[in-house]
Amino acid sequence: MLKAGFVLVGNVPSADGTSAMVKAGSLLVLNRTGDIVAQWTPAMAKIDGPWDLTIFDQGNQAKVFVSNVLNGTVVRLDVAVSEDSVQIKGATQIASGYAFRGDPAALVVGPSGLAYDPQRDVLYVASSVDNAVFALFGAGNTKHDSGKGVLIYADNADLHGPLALALGPNGDLFTANGDAINADSKQPSEIVEFTTQGRFVAQLSVDPAQGAHLDLHFRRRGATSCVLPRSMTMCRTSPFGGFHSTTQDAETGFVARLHIYRIPNCIY
Repeated sequence: MLKAGFVLVGNVPSADGTSAMVKAGSLLVLNRTGDIVAQWTPAMAKIDGPWDLTIFDQGNQAKVFVSNVLNGTVVRLDVAVSEDSVQIKGATQIASGYAFRGDPAALVVGPSGLAYDPQRDVLYVASSVDNAVFALFGAGNTKHDSGKGVLIYADNADLHGPLALALGPNGDLFTANGDAINADSKQPSEIVEFTTQGRFVAQLSVDPAQGAHLDLHFRRRGATSCVLPRSMTMCRTSPFGGFHSTTQDAETGFVARLHIYRIPNCIY
């Protein structure tokens, strides 16, 4: 979501589980009242099955990173933001080569979760089929395709088709395993925490069923940074079928709330 109140939504039509039957889709821009103010087509935005996105909001402009599940690429959209519109000023394919395919249980699988660190200008990409997480250095300004980028985390013991991806306030990466790849019945629906250097930190199963994850993110309140505890305790179930974990730093009073959304039998 942009500070101006606009929301970007990936629109990939459902199909019969084969990637060849899934249309390229589009990106929809919604205003505060839910009205569609723009629709970005594949030709405009260089997208092909937008599966996830992350936004670096800079006020009157923004960088939108989009993962494409139908061709295994990531694109950066440089956009201009006004009170009543969001316009694409440039579209650049910055990564390619991620594995992708149709899947009877998950519709399609490929590059998915994205997390951007604007201070280091690094975009992290969770690639489900590769069962790995990659880093794209200089992602916010590059004019070139960097391939997959640099492999930073690949662990068949703890990764089971990484789907959502979030950068925590402690600087670590958190991924939600979708269980469509490398499934393990003893480790269902797990969140895995690891450092940006690829060191495993912790893992937590949030549901006894496999494939319960859809998305996760952090909400920040109070101070701007803290060190999260190295263990997470799920403390509440929301009416929407989601979960969240709350941690607080004793010195700063910083509160970080980790939201894990579970919406079974839904495809977006």
